[in-house]
This record gives sequence, C-alpha cells and structure tokens, in this order.
Amino acid sequence: MTIQRPVSDGLKRLSVMQGNVEISRATDVMMTTVLGSCVACCMFDPVMRVGGMNHFLLSEPGPAEGSVKVDEHYGVYLMEVLINGMLSQGVRKQSIKAHLYGGANLHANMQKIGSANAQFAQDFLARENIQLFHMDLGGTTARRVDFIPAQGRVRCRVLKEQVEVARPVLQRPATDRGDVELF
Repeated sequence: MTIQRPVSDGLKRLSVMQGNVEISRATDVMMTTVLGSCVACCMFDPVMRVGGMNHFLLSEPGPAEGSVKVDEHYGVYLMEVLINGMLSQGVRKQSIKAHLYGGANLHANMQKIGSANAQFAQDFLARENIQLFHMDLGGTTARRVDFIPAQGRVRCRVLKEQVEVARPVLQRPATDRGDVELF
C-alpha cells in the first residue's frame, strides 16, 4: 500500500513498500523507501521526465520452488513491472537510466540475501541494456532512499548501524560469603 503525505518542501511523498512499484511524471512527487537486504531500483527518462521506483524482497524463485505463480516480492517480476509501466508512459527503453540501492547483509550469520539481490539487479539491467547511472549496494547497514522521479534525482542516506544495547555488568560481592567445595 502506498501512503501519500505532503512534506515541508511542497513535495508529495509516496512511500514505496516491499512488493510495490510507483511511476510518476508529476513534478511535485517524491518517492521514498527504507531498505535493508531489499533492493530498490529507481528508473527515469531525462527527456520524457518520467520515473519510477520498485522495492523487492528477493531476487527470483530458487530452483527448489519450481514453477511458482507471479509473486510481487521477487525482483524478476517487479523489474518487469517497472519497465513496462514506464514504457506505457511513452518512455523508450533505450532512454531509461537506473539507480540501484540496498542489498545490505544486515546479519553476519545469516544467508547473504542482500548480496544476491544486488547481483541480480545489476545482472538484470545489463541483460536489458539499461544504463546503470549510479548504485549504492551492499554493506551492513540500512538505507533510506528519496527519489524525485520527474528529475531523476536521488538522495540515499545510510542509517545508523544497529544500536548496541548496554548489558549489565555482573559484579562479584565485595565480601567473602563462605567456602565453596568443588567435586
């Protein structure tokens, strides 16, 4: 679901959640999302002044999943929806420029989903001959992405790393409380 709310600079903010695609030519729209291991692709046509953003959770179904129905959480689906949506606005595919963001591996001991998502997105753009204008992928921290589609302008901010919770320090009693016999 997309939430639209005005921001102080007069732009309307569209939140692009997981599994969503937004496309706009409006000059007063800013698309925004927060990414961890997910990837967002921001595409724009500088001539037609049309742009869009998607936000995908996983790159594509694995071989064990076999033939699956269309799933809006996969990049393989959302990249096509974004491109086709832009083409329906009169954009020519060879004019599209792209930005990629996200793909972090937030937890060291978990599967590298972020890396797989980032690699998929780069490979997809190369296969489709879409120019990769800029990318900020990988790492271990989340990102917030703000995109003004009609201008192709993006601001990506890295969010602070996870805050360490202070653990209480256990203190030994100052006085001797008796003898302990070890067996």
